Amino acid sequence: MNPLVSVIIPCRNEERTIHLVLEALFQQSFPLQDMEVVIADGLSTDGTRRSIHAFSETHPELIIRLVDNPKQIIPTGLNTAIKASKGVLIVRMDAHSLPNSDYIQRCYNAHQEGKAENVGGIWKICPQNDSWVARSIAAAAANPFAVGDAHYRFTEKAAYVDTVPYGSYKRELFDDIGYFDESLLANEDYEFNTRIRQSGGRIWLDPDIQCTYFARANFLSLAKQYWGYGFWKAQMLKRYPETLRWRQALPPLFVLGVIALVLIGFFWQPAWLVLAAVFGLYLLLQLIPAIQISLKGGDILLSLGVVFATLVMHFSWGTALIVGLFSHPDRKK
Repeated sequence: MNPLVSVIIPCRNEERTIHLVLEALFQQSFPLQDMEVVIADGLSTDGTRRSIHAFSETHPELIIRLVDNPKQIIPTGLNTAIKASKGVLIVRMDAHSLPNSDYIQRCYNAHQEGKAENVGGIWKICPQNDSWVARSIAAAAANPFAVGDAHYRFTEKAAYVDTVPYGSYKRELFDDIGYFDESLLANEDYEFNTRIRQSGGRIWLDPDIQCTYFARANFLSLAKQYWGYGFWKAQMLKRYPETLRWRQALPPLFVLGVIALVLIGFFWQPAWLVLAAVFGLYLLLQLIPAIQISLKGGDILLSLGVVFATLVMHFSWGTALIVGLFSHPDRKK
């Protein structure tokens, strides 16, 4: 018999975490005999495949299938895994996120109740390690000032939303609206959710559906991550300009404002005062929630890290979106 649920995981060089994800799936309350895991590996060069095979040998109750993803990008990995899967319900998972033990059961129940075409939950964002930098980045990634109205990062209320992380879908949805867009190296999930909404479908966010997401461990990795988010968001906005949200418009507007004031300052000195005032207000608005976060965590110095991490996120994302709007994606990968 075919499984009821197929968990699909795109991965590449995830030796450190793939066994943790598989263990979390093995511990699911959903019956293992009704579930399979399909991993699309982007030709990993580390011990990822060895780790997957070793786990499969010691946990034969969980069906694990490994397929190749030669193009080594997320959307092709997702599509390859979907086409290789057999389940009625497709649940997307990430190679460095850990689902709660009732994650799959709650997704399955929501679809059985007809809640939406895509059902997902929230991230519990954690640091990769106990360093000050990693803890600062994780705190910033769950801060509404940093991420705007991305409800899946902090909400406690179930609602219909524009996107969720990962998501779960009935198989026939892909026959109706197509697969993930393989021309996007990032933001493929938001683009897919846009097509769901345009086809009359709904996206349901349930905060009781939870997984742990490990944020980046250093500021350079964070900058690269948000540069990719911003650049590929721009490519999607070229196709769907109506999907721009206020939270997404503010960072590029802020970056443009700073650049404009710097250039004007060379010819009109009062512009430097305006720049100082704008930047000072920005930092003040950041510092208030950052101090609250640091006090809750018992480390006042964490507030400085949260402020800097938020600055990195906003400037990387905002600058990349501006660049992306005027660049061809083939030249920016």
